[in-house]
Amino acid sequence: MKLLQHSLVARIVASLLAISAMALVSIVVTMTVAHDSRGDAAAINVAGSLRMNTYQIVAALQRYERHPEPAQRERVEALMSRLETRLASPRLTATLPTAEDHPLREQYRLLVASWHTALAPQVSQAIDEARIQVDPLRQALDSLVADIDRLVWLLERNSESKIQLLSALQILFLILTAVVVAIALYDIRHNLVVPLRQLVVLAREAARRNFDYRTHLTGNDELALLGRTLDGMATELGASYAELEARASRKQRELERSNRAMEVMHDGSRALYGGGNDLCASAAPMLRELEQLLEVGPIRLSLNDPYDDRQIPILATHSPRRPEYCRDHDCHACLIDPVPLRLEQTEQGECVLLPVSVGELMLGTLEVWHPKNQPLTDSVRRLLNALADQLANAIYLQRRIEEQQQVSLMNERAIIARELHDSLAQSLSYLKMQVARLERMQLKEMPRESQAPVFDELRTGLDSAYRQLRELLTTFRLKLEAPGLASALRQTAREFGERLGFSVPLEIDVPPHLLSPNEEIHVLQVVREALANVLKHANAHWTAVSVSFQAARLHVVIEDDGIGLADDSSPPMHYGLVIMRDRADSLGGRLSLHNRPGGGTRVELIFTPQTARLIHQQVTPHPDDATLNADEVADFPHGHRSRG
Repeated sequence: MKLLQHSLVARIVASLLAISAMALVSIVVTMTVAHDSRGDAAAINVAGSLRMNTYQIVAALQRYERHPEPAQRERVEALMSRLETRLASPRLTATLPTAEDHPLREQYRLLVASWHTALAPQVSQAIDEARIQVDPLRQALDSLVADIDRLVWLLERNSESKIQLLSALQILFLILTAVVVAIALYDIRHNLVVPLRQLVVLAREAARRNFDYRTHLTGNDELALLGRTLDGMATELGASYAELEARASRKQRELERSNRAMEVMHDGSRALYGGGNDLCASAAPMLRELEQLLEVGPIRLSLNDPYDDRQIPILATHSPRRPEYCRDHDCHACLIDPVPLRLEQTEQGECVLLPVSVGELMLGTLEVWHPKNQPLTDSVRRLLNALADQLANAIYLQRRIEEQQQVSLMNERAIIARELHDSLAQSLSYLKMQVARLERMQLKEMPRESQAPVFDELRTGLDSAYRQLRELLTTFRLKLEAPGLASALRQTAREFGERLGFSVPLEIDVPPHLLSPNEEIHVLQVVREALANVLKHANAHWTAVSVSFQAARLHVVIEDDGIGLADDSSPPMHYGLVIMRDRADSLGGRLSLHNRPGGGTRVELIFTPQTARLIHQQVTPHPDDATLNADEVADFPHGHRSRG
């Protein structure tokens, strides 16, 4: 019973089994009754024939009485034998009930007794005496016929009772089957169809993201348990979906806030990287806007002093007063907030200390305060770390720019000093020696003719020194349109083109940032000296300059169509050529001069740039180049970054 109460499947199976069992019992009962009713019609026919046989015996006796012949006697005896045979026939006796007290069996015994005790003796007496006693025979006949009629009636009643029993059983089983079917249909409707509809509605509503519908199924069967489980799942899914929507909404707000913060940081990076070392004007507006977006603050930036090993406050938002280190009292970036906040709010806020560093170089710290009841989320922490990295990169870049500017200034001064040393200083030293020689000659009161060569050398040296001074001034006063050797050579070509009266073609095929500043000055001076010689001595109508980088070497060629050299060899003691050769030697290259086949002079400078030599040294070092490379590295300007 508990199984039927807790299992809808068990109840449906029980209903099907009950219907099948009643149908099977009905079939068995029908077959049994039908089998028991078999022979009833034959028995009724036999019983009915007994009545006809009795009348035939009486009629045969009457004929025998009128004609007492042996044939008639045999006829009567044959009819009597037939009657006894029919009384004992199995078709009649087999249908009789086995119970001795059954009315049908009692009537059969009465009929047999009436035949044997009443009618059969009278018929035998009439045959023997050939005379019929009418009244006793009629009474016996009527009594026997009445018994036969009652037997037939009982047989018919017995057969009808079997048919009625069969009909009653069929009706009973039909009613029981209908009751079981009705109960099963009611159970299926209320415990299967209705719950299934509610479950389908629950599934449809859940598919529409409506988790408020409930089945409210009661009972202990499978669908009720499934309904309660799905109700619980809908409740949990509703709560989870609401939580996910809330989390998605929070994530969307955080993403929007993060995107806005990234936009602020991106826009602020322009002022930050282009604002020089004035962090108040460049970083303070960005920090205040980030405070409003991220709901944090105040923020304080401190930088490490590399000399005193201490931290110096550089910038603080919501500052109540101007910083002591302030260099611009016209700037009010720290003082624009009407209600300043204090950084020492330990009871109401917490501080997050972020390192401002580039690699292993610690530049300072960034203090970010926030309320205790509003802890920082992961996205806010990532944004603050990005802010610290951005500030670190800007500060480091500004420091590197300042250092590079200082290095560039020192390199420029070193180049100017070297140029003065290699040209004007040597000329002045030579003039100083000639003056000392002239003083000795005057002390010895040597004749004026002996002193004349010294005066000529002094005059030549002064002219050369003045010319070198003008070349240096011209070189250092060049207003370059763009940095680099190419711009200086273009300007030089235009200058000498104006002085020569015709344009000077210039071809440059050199990778950017190949030469150091010192190498660029040497190449420029060689080109200017060569063009100055063309202007003074060549009487040329065409000259060209070509600078190219081939096979890891720089080729500088200056050609003209002038008068050329006296012979194809280079002049040994020309003062400008001596300086040009000195520059080629300082570059580690060679300078060659010779006449062109078509007339004129060709000056060619070939050397390996410093960057190419260093790269070659790292790949395949040569022992003989150790001293040269060391000298070249020493001559290489400090802080300069070359790119080959």
